[in-house]
Amino acid sequence: MSAKRVEVVQKPKIITPKTKIMPMSEIIWSDTEQEIAQTAFQKAYQRETSTLIEHIKEQSGQITVLDDIWQMHDYLSARRHQIDGKYDYRYTSLIFVFAQLLKEGWLKLEDLNGLEKDKLAKIAALSRM
Repeated sequence: MSAKRVEVVQKPKIITPKTKIMPMSEIIWSDTEQEIAQTAFQKAYQRETSTLIEHIKEQSGQITVLDDIWQMHDYLSARRHQIDGKYDYRYTSLIFVFAQLLKEGWLKLEDLNGLEKDKLAKIAALSRM
């Protein structure tokens, strides 16, 4: 019995724009960028939570029946879930978090001044989706 010879042919690697993009997990944040990101993150969080507090103050003055309290409770539970899920300060997630906050109006592009141009471009592009 003769052994069959199997020839392995490697496919050439095709370089596309996608292969040139660095995965989010490999994005490096300098010390300065980390400070800028932390400040921007806190500003957005403060803006959103302050707005929520003002809204609740206004709404609580309109409570007339017990059902209004339960509705407010449900609203607050949902908002807490949204806010807790949204504000994720892992560097692998920050580009997406900042894009969402920018899209929702809690963050301004100016709050991110000082980040690398590539990061700002990614955040701006994702915020338009």
